[in-house]
Amino acid sequence: MVLTAAQLETMMPDATQIESDEPEMESSIHYMQLLLLVSCLEWLWRERNDYFIGANLTIYFSRQQLRNRDFWGPDFFLVQLTQKRSRKSWVVWEEEGQYPNLIVELLSTSTATVDRTVKKELYQNRFRTPEYFWFSPETLEFYGWRLSGHQYQAITPNNRGWRWSEELGLYLGVEAERLRYFTVDGVIVPTPEEAARSEMERAEMAEIQLERERQAKQLAQQEAARLAEKLRELGIEPEL
Repeated sequence: MVLTAAQLETMMPDATQIESDEPEMESSIHYMQLLLLVSCLEWLWRERNDYFIGANLTIYFSRQQLRNRDFWGPDFFLVQLTQKRSRKSWVVWEEEGQYPNLIVELLSTSTATVDRTVKKELYQNRFRTPEYFWFSPETLEFYGWRLSGHQYQAITPNNRGWRWSEELGLYLGVEAERLRYFTVDGVIVPTPEEAARSEMERAEMAEIQLERERQAKQLAQQEAARLAEKLRELGIEPEL
């Protein structure tokens, strides 16, 4: 029996029940890199509730694509001005037609060619994603592209090899063989663990400084008392 388009439409699952169909990350290096990108931005924007980060999550952008099982999912993507909540996948027609504002692909031997060509064209021509970056955790190849008119234009790196993201308001750059975020002032955006460790170190330093000040005050009081005693021995009453 041949089904009409309307009949096929009624057989489609609810978008909110569509699971992601992305394969596992290529390696533990790729997984750790993805975790870095997610956790650092989540920490930096911890007071915000108007964005969504997709990590190795399928983007469904048309019902025809869903019927054909032609699934596409970036390794990392960011959608601005949306509700921050858990999702099984990103379903464009359920999200007021919103596509990602920024995408990062982590190159691997099996995906590099597609990421540099097919996916780049998809993100440029169909998604119209303003910024697209790719990075290889193995070779450290790093490029960035920004949509200008209808075409991606390469983002020129600064003298440190970092590339500015207008969507993030941050630099993306390689540090210790990992892709990291940096503020406009060049300060690295920490992981939650790095931030907690820095806070502990600052608290310890503040405690040490307070102890030094207490000891210095105590020594000054002791010295003043010693001088006062000397003056009294000379028959001079010290001024308080």
